[in-house]
Amino acid sequence: MDTHQLTLRQRMAYGVGDLGINLYFISAMTYLLYFYTDVYGLSAVAAGGVFLVARIVDAVTDPLMGLIAERTKSRWGRLRPHIRYGAVPLGIIAILTFTTPDLGETGKLVWAYVTYVLFGIAYTVVSIPYSTLSAAMTVDSDERTLLSTIRMGFAFAGGYIISVGMLPLVGLFETEAEGFRTALMIYALVATALLWVTFRHTQEQVAPPPSQNLALSDSLRAVFFNPPLLIVMVMFTVGMLSFTVRQTVTLYYFKYNLGREDLVAWFFGITMPVMMLGLVAVPKLSQRMSKSGGIITGALVTIVGSLGLYFTPYEDIGWVFFWSCITALGGTPIAVLGWAMIPDTVEYAQWKLGLRADGAIFAFSSFFQKLAKALGGAGVAGALALVGYVANAEQSEQSLRAIHNLLTLVPASLMLVMIIAARSYTLDRATHQQIVRELT
Repeated sequence: MDTHQLTLRQRMAYGVGDLGINLYFISAMTYLLYFYTDVYGLSAVAAGGVFLVARIVDAVTDPLMGLIAERTKSRWGRLRPHIRYGAVPLGIIAILTFTTPDLGETGKLVWAYVTYVLFGIAYTVVSIPYSTLSAAMTVDSDERTLLSTIRMGFAFAGGYIISVGMLPLVGLFETEAEGFRTALMIYALVATALLWVTFRHTQEQVAPPPSQNLALSDSLRAVFFNPPLLIVMVMFTVGMLSFTVRQTVTLYYFKYNLGREDLVAWFFGITMPVMMLGLVAVPKLSQRMSKSGGIITGALVTIVGSLGLYFTPYEDIGWVFFWSCITALGGTPIAVLGWAMIPDTVEYAQWKLGLRADGAIFAFSSFFQKLAKALGGAGVAGALALVGYVANAEQSEQSLRAIHNLLTLVPASLMLVMIIAARSYTLDRATHQQIVRELT
């Protein structure tokens, strides 16, 4: 196995791919529900059904794509061809998902189901090989941390572009329907170009043994008999739950608790750059404390920020922003180092079980992250329903308290689980290096 350092061009070419992917991911995560209910005219219940079915399909297509990637043979490798040929269909389907054909009530619902399910499949075809590529480019643990850091920097940039720029762009057009469709056309062109850069300027250096021919049972063993990976999956799930709950409830907090809905754009415009600034420290943090130590540090900072916000009066807007920035800063190493730990578990499975199943490992990790996102959104909706939340009305004290707790105490509690899981992770840098030497 080659442990060489990657060039700056290779690192950047890998990173820009996640900017392209996140133009789609954040568009769907942040605006698709609103698009379905307020632009396309679906009921909230119908829209919820669309999202539920899409997640069920993910349960099948994510692992399947991992298996397909592991068995792909081409002159470009196992992973890069899917990025190249999947980029254009993904862009087209994303545009169609944010399109509003006049098909009647039933026809519109069918259109939403078909386009969003196809969008999920197309996204999977590109995103899972892309994520797996970090394990195939190098086996150097520190290099993988740097790759994940660069990747997350571009991912945050994509999130910033969508969070801050989508609605102003939509507002340039006569109708929201036209605005969303045109915005997705622009984002699709940019994303496709960026994914092609990733394809062209990266290289797969690490491959499974030539004699390996994995059966489905082998891939499942590499996932579920892989203790370090299972711990990372717990951290992935908890981290995404925390992020989704905070992201989902933030608008409610500003609208009802603070009475300052006008500050939401400022909130995202400030906290996301703070996360990007935090990226600078992640590689050094990982080297000094290990990857799991970096995650523990991030979880502790998140707890401090969450509890600080919990005790902040609603009228102290400056302190609301301060503690929110602290929470965002804590989330940075969690987002980066989880993706940096997964490739190391690939070599662990190869060493322990004789199975290199990087496609399956990344596919299952991706699925659990999507599942956590779905559960986080559903959990917020369920909690608000239990306390009698009524949209666009003055909220009861019980509803306001629930929103406040969801934004503060729930993420803090989840971070305690994160710390316990991270302390159980034993695949440190020295152990991984020894495994690589034995495999070589």
